[in-house]
Amino acid sequence: MTATAAEAPSPERPRPARRRGVELSLLVCAVLISVYGYAGVGLARSGAVPPDALAYGAGLGLLALLAHLAVRLRAPYADPLPLPIAVLLNGVGLVLIYRLDLETPADRAAPAQLIWSTLGVALFIAVVVLLRDHRVLRRYAYLSVVTALVLMIVPILFPAVNGARIWIRAGGLSFQPGEFAKILLAVFFAAYLAANRHALAHTGRRIGPVRLPAGRVLGPVVAVWLISVAVLVLERDLGTSLLFFGLFVVMLYVATGRTGWIVVGLLLAGSGAFAAGTLEPHVRGRVESWIDPYASIAAGDGPSQLAQSMFSFASGGVLGTGLGAGHSILIGFAAKSDFILATAGEELGLAGLTALFLLYGLLVALGYRAGLDLRDPFGRLLAVGLAAILAVQVFVVAGGVTGLIPLTGMAMPFLAQGGSSVVTNWIIVALLIRLSDSAREPHPEPVEAGVIAPAADPAGQEGRISPAGPGGRTGPSGREGRAGPSGQEGRAGPAGPAAAEEAR
Repeated sequence: MTATAAEAPSPERPRPARRRGVELSLLVCAVLISVYGYAGVGLARSGAVPPDALAYGAGLGLLALLAHLAVRLRAPYADPLPLPIAVLLNGVGLVLIYRLDLETPADRAAPAQLIWSTLGVALFIAVVVLLRDHRVLRRYAYLSVVTALVLMIVPILFPAVNGARIWIRAGGLSFQPGEFAKILLAVFFAAYLAANRHALAHTGRRIGPVRLPAGRVLGPVVAVWLISVAVLVLERDLGTSLLFFGLFVVMLYVATGRTGWIVVGLLLAGSGAFAAGTLEPHVRGRVESWIDPYASIAAGDGPSQLAQSMFSFASGGVLGTGLGAGHSILIGFAAKSDFILATAGEELGLAGLTALFLLYGLLVALGYRAGLDLRDPFGRLLAVGLAAILAVQVFVVAGGVTGLIPLTGMAMPFLAQGGSSVVTNWIIVALLIRLSDSAREPHPEPVEAGVIAPAADPAGQEGRISPAGPGGRTGPSGREGRAGPSGQEGRAGPAGPAAAEEAR
């Protein structure tokens, strides 16, 4: 550092805007759009606005207002977009489920989905209010992974549902613990990879485009991933297996900055998909249906679910048939879960489907942006991991319903029927808001040029998750403390921070 740079006063950082008024305005728009869709379904089906339309709007508006107040009080610097996007997607999902309920009066799912949505918002508020600093989660890395593995193993003891052992049923209630396991695994991967990112990136033996780290560094996280995938394969929950695999590869790439891991991940995913499609009859049937969706029609057995989905998209065209005027219920029971996207495509058309995908894409991009702006490696990896969960899940579901990839049986985030899914998605949004608030809040000014004042680590430790050598340490606050030659922090984006940073 030059003397001039050392003596020059540090520039004053602009104070970030809180923008809570923008969030409230967008929430009002999200609720009004949902109520408009609810009324549109009633007008299309019976020629009258549903009598409980105002109650539906008031209930959704109250949930949105309570969530907004929690963010305003506890996360004032958070990005104003994630909460309105979640409310809009959840509201549209309730409208679509209500529309399909009208075709199956004996199997009404919208009331239960509204209850689960209320529980999801309650947990959202709890996370935003009680979790004041995301770095506290580093304390519970190993507790998180043990709990995740237990949650994935327990469903093996219960009967299979639709060919998969992923549910816990008690009385009239059902629960899918694997949905919560994905958040816990993201916390563990983020904590472990953040503590060992230097050893993962700079040690080990190079084989082709990949530098394989030492076994004692990479071994624990690979073992956890292999156990989780093996359990899910035994349960025939291949969709969640693919989700966990994508989460692992993305976070490993972000922690090391090595593109070779992407190549290895694609090769392993292709090999695993080929083996599952060859050896597992349930998966092989889905692959055959994906290769030729209309084979059942030629055989005289009627259209398959995937063929009906194609017919729904074709019927919708560009602008759709209108809410309540489609026939996607012909798909069967899956119309309220896997194939609810076909209902959106038929009744909202390509324009409405594109709008939904843009909302998902914006929510994922906001998670990546929070990761870019965060200063501590754990927060960066956690933000990217949570956003990757949403991205992979949307891709897998949308790809299966549109015929891009074989069906997996996962639920579309916020849209599809599924209490466990909607609750965990609200928790993910709450964590992204907490991370966004930490990234955007004003930070203490340097005590002298080029030196950042250290903050106390709420975890009370240096961030070491395992004895991986000197690469597993960060500073007392979990942040990079060395400044660049310009007197500013030399941080890089989450896609390759390890190669450009030094531990304090």
